[in-house]
Amino acid sequence: MTQIREILRLQSLEVVQVKIAESCNCSRDTVKRILKKAKNLGIGWPLDKKISDEELEKLFYPRKAIISDCKMPNVERIHKELLKKGVTLKLLWHEYYEECLQNNEKPFMLTQFCFHYRKYASTKNPSMHISRKPGEIIEVDWAGSTASIVDDTTGELITIYVFVGVLPYSGYTYVEGFTDMSLQSWISAHTNMFQYFGGISKIITPDNLKTGVNKPDSYEAEINKTYREMSEHYGTAIIPARIVKPKDKATVEGTVGNVSTWIIAALRNSRFFSVYDINQAIKLKLEELNNKPFQKREGSRNTIFRNEEKLLLLPLPEYPYELAQWKVATVQLNYHVSVDKRNYSVPHEYIGQKVDVRLSKRMIEVFYKHTRIATHIRQYGPLNKYLTVLEHMPPNHQSFVQWDGDRFKKWAKKIGENTLNLIELVLKNQRVEQQAYKSCLGILKLSDRFSEKSLDAVCKKVLSYTQNPSYKTVKALIETHKDEEESNDKSTSNIGCYTRGANYYGGRK
Repeated sequence: MTQIREILRLQSLEVVQVKIAESCNCSRDTVKRILKKAKNLGIGWPLDKKISDEELEKLFYPRKAIISDCKMPNVERIHKELLKKGVTLKLLWHEYYEECLQNNEKPFMLTQFCFHYRKYASTKNPSMHISRKPGEIIEVDWAGSTASIVDDTTGELITIYVFVGVLPYSGYTYVEGFTDMSLQSWISAHTNMFQYFGGISKIITPDNLKTGVNKPDSYEAEINKTYREMSEHYGTAIIPARIVKPKDKATVEGTVGNVSTWIIAALRNSRFFSVYDINQAIKLKLEELNNKPFQKREGSRNTIFRNEEKLLLLPLPEYPYELAQWKVATVQLNYHVSVDKRNYSVPHEYIGQKVDVRLSKRMIEVFYKHTRIATHIRQYGPLNKYLTVLEHMPPNHQSFVQWDGDRFKKWAKKIGENTLNLIELVLKNQRVEQQAYKSCLGILKLSDRFSEKSLDAVCKKVLSYTQNPSYKTVKALIETHKDEEESNDKSTSNIGCYTRGANYYGGRK
């Protein structure tokens, strides 16, 4: 469209017609005709703000606004029909053409028919250019194309899946190959990518793949717990693309095509025998891709990244993220959780509760409702091993664990000398002292049920006839001793006593 508005504006600034023609990229005759037409119409600068370019075009070129006498096709119906399997624009034009002939109406030819439909279709699904800020987003995805390595033992081909990460502002790209698309590979790829970029973006945009997103949703996707934890470690945010919306990560979609051509396809005739070898080759091709000059933009991915984007990335943390797995466990009655057939204690208050367990290479962390309640060094080696923290035990269990021989002896000494001698003998008779702790505890607890004096007396009696005393012996003897004392007390208290009095037995008068 001729820049009528701009020609009138420049003419008002007293710019000569030659310069106006150069500025508006049109001929001097065109400028002369428009200025003459404006004078005849009485139009000058400034123009009325309400008048549009289309209206100006109609004023200056009225012959262009020709109304066709052909019947307009029903573009809305055409759009719906094209959704059906096997239906094409050419088929719909034939139907439209036959219908017009039957109704004595003039039809459009195929070219104009398609033109009017495409004009309508462009308004139904418009695309918008989104200007990205430097260092704002990293888009990540697995490439659709795969590479392969050769198993040096069997000779079979092993598929290599290719991870692609790209900074949309500069187009700077990272590529790495893996033998699978597991969570471990996904996290490792991100960690290596951050190291390659030398920084982190504020946002990471992945697809709704299973390794990154537990429950895909266009508005509130549930991020995998490990993936979210990694993002928290690096201080970035995970915002997945909407489902079936590749334009949400258009840059990485386009970059995947470049990677498939300039890296994967370029290496198709080479043979590799390990993941390390193929990744070294990918690295060389990646450098070529990042340094390749743009066709419609000055510089290359590398120069724009180095000059404009790298300094705006978030700094890397002191240590890279250590991959961890999450599991759900139930706290057992013995206040331990079982992880990989090894047992780790948690505070006894959480018995019966479901907890989240984070397993890293070195640590085991237990969380209850996002609050950490226990931390242990991860155990390797023998199975069914128990790792218990004293503070996690109930008070009565803590006290039992804390018993030792000296404590039993101090307690026995308070009761009496005979009790002390018996406890020392019980401890001595066992090959391992800890085997006697339960017996000692049971013997000393008898002083709560009976008196300390009775217990000391019974201990003296036991020591008089055995050098191998036990809890059962002391218990049986102290119960017998108690019965004898009660019996003696009764017989002594009833001697020469008549409860009904002397007068009762004196007879009647």
